[in-house]
Amino acid sequence: MAIKKKQLAIIADDPWLEPYAEAIEGRHQDAVNKIAELTGKKRGGRLTDFANAHHYYGLHHLSDGGWVLREWAPNATEIYVIGDFNDWKETPKYKMRRLPGHDGNWELTIGERGMKHGQLFKLLVKWSGGQGERIPAYATRVVQDDNTKIFSAQVWAPKQGYEFKVKDFKPRVDPLLIYECHIGMAQNKEGVGTYDEFRRLVLPRVIEGGYTAIQIMAIQEHPYYGSFGYHVSSFYAPSSRFGTPEELKRLIDEAHAAGIAVIMDIVHSHAVKNEVEGLGRFDGTGDLYFYGDGRREHPAWDSLCFDYGKNAVLNFLLSNCKYWLEEFRFDGFRFDGVTSMLYYNHGLGQAFGGYGDYYNGGEDTNAITYLTLANVLIHEVNPRAITIAEEMSGMPGLARPFKDGGIGFDYRMAMGIPDYWIKTIKEKRDEDWKPTSIIWELTNRRADEKTISYAESHDQALVGDKTIIFRLIDKEMYWHMMDGDNDGTVARGMALHKMIRLVTAATINGGYLNFMGNEWGHPEWIDFPREGNGWSYKYARRQWDLVDREDLKYKYLSRWDRDVMHLIGGVRGFEKLAVRKLWDKDDDQVLAFKRGSLVFVFNFNPTQSFDGYGFLAPEGEYEGVMDSDAPCYGGYGNIDESVHHLTEHDPVYADAHLGWLKLYLPARSVQVLRQLPHKPHSNKE
Repeated sequence: MAIKKKQLAIIADDPWLEPYAEAIEGRHQDAVNKIAELTGKKRGGRLTDFANAHHYYGLHHLSDGGWVLREWAPNATEIYVIGDFNDWKETPKYKMRRLPGHDGNWELTIGERGMKHGQLFKLLVKWSGGQGERIPAYATRVVQDDNTKIFSAQVWAPKQGYEFKVKDFKPRVDPLLIYECHIGMAQNKEGVGTYDEFRRLVLPRVIEGGYTAIQIMAIQEHPYYGSFGYHVSSFYAPSSRFGTPEELKRLIDEAHAAGIAVIMDIVHSHAVKNEVEGLGRFDGTGDLYFYGDGRREHPAWDSLCFDYGKNAVLNFLLSNCKYWLEEFRFDGFRFDGVTSMLYYNHGLGQAFGGYGDYYNGGEDTNAITYLTLANVLIHEVNPRAITIAEEMSGMPGLARPFKDGGIGFDYRMAMGIPDYWIKTIKEKRDEDWKPTSIIWELTNRRADEKTISYAESHDQALVGDKTIIFRLIDKEMYWHMMDGDNDGTVARGMALHKMIRLVTAATINGGYLNFMGNEWGHPEWIDFPREGNGWSYKYARRQWDLVDREDLKYKYLSRWDRDVMHLIGGVRGFEKLAVRKLWDKDDDQVLAFKRGSLVFVFNFNPTQSFDGYGFLAPEGEYEGVMDSDAPCYGGYGNIDESVHHLTEHDPVYADAHLGWLKLYLPARSVQVLRQLPHKPHSNKE
């Protein structure tokens, strides 16, 4: 009698996936087989024992004071190390030797005096019919000459490395409140900010703001600053334009000391096409790290696509994950461009309207295997690590554990929410904002996967798009943000900005994300220096002086965001509490829901305030916690928060223990109340 194979939990929990069981089980088995292949063990193999390419390849300082450099270049016929130690010329002393075997590994061992900390170098790679200068693929330090703009690897072995003070950090993820940031543009000055400046000037704002994590963009070295860090050239090198590796480590360490997790925005979905700075034709061939056919170039991003079917590429990328976790103690990763990886067509021009769209043969099985292995590895290295997928197609199981048949991410980005808010602001009159639509959009998600909700993305802050505040207020921000100026457009924009951000944060089922400066309504846009703007840094920064000024209204939005983050973050496990809808009346535009003891009441009506507005809520006593109409948040002070509210008994709902909670609801406002613990009646007179 045949023994029935145990069904994967992802299928058992969702009967609608039954027709696609073969595809789901197949991709799961692909990962199981690949782990066995890479680790050499049929069962129990650990990827952390495999992903050690960074310990072998690249430049390493030996215990005897010498150096060893190794690279993988199968097509090379000769490789010379050139640098300022040999006048950038081919010399026998610095000629690498090809190691025996057919792996294409090259090695150079030299004495202590052959290289010194701080010196610059490259590889001169020769192949049949050509040659070219290359930066080592595993370079951990790459710098750009200020005058020539040429990039070179740099020998980096300071006598005094950074010693981490926080030894065993545990991220706070209940809930996970993320402050997304870019080191270079995090400063007030017109120029490139540094790790040290961020640590001293911005990190304290994050801590005070109530966030539990920072997510740092553009860490991996990239030749073009204006790419926002998404066209990576050197995957193992933290961008030197922001400072030294030690300064990055100190930033991470001090964030940990303050209880802040540090997540890295990692780019493994593609690579820059550059050949001198990047991996484009490292050994003269175009298919060393990338596909060699029509899939080599990404049709939308002007970049190159990794060949995830090669074990050497898997080793390169998996080791890269382990390197950032071990060397810099990042607490995890937000993987960029996951949708592009999942499908042969990169998800371009495809509508995902049903389960069949995910299992129609268009899935890139090699890439799915890599992402699965990456999640397995990361959680082997650090079981507390956080992994987030930037994915818009809705692939089922993306954020379910590998053992359940999922791809293994801890969270997925709720990318539909920012799109919803853009569409609502652009296309709907204020009178047409429907609470039923809002609550459905914010809570419509797979019950078995955690998401990161966010009201707006960093892409909306770029030139050519608009942030929420700029769509709401636009040019009036230039003239009417002075405290005391009662401009109607500004008042509307600030009110809706506060409401949108709170309703998005209050309905999370995993975490919440904000891009730096958006919390207080940073005006204008992001425009990195480029030829079209005269290489100006005017808009590649955050104007913190605006929110620090007492005569401007930005301070009100900042206080609101701070208090919202502290309110939500102050409830342990807030993200796990059920969102209990109490009321959603579209003609009034009123929405109320309860999470734990907190009740959130929104009046999206642009013109009508309601006095004594009643809705059903659990019987009891409620106190005011915060409201967007309070003067401290730039409101008009129409609500007396000191008043406690008692529900009115209704015999119809007595068995359900519900009563009528009646409140004053100012137009375009939200208030938060807390249900007080029930006090038993005393028998004493």
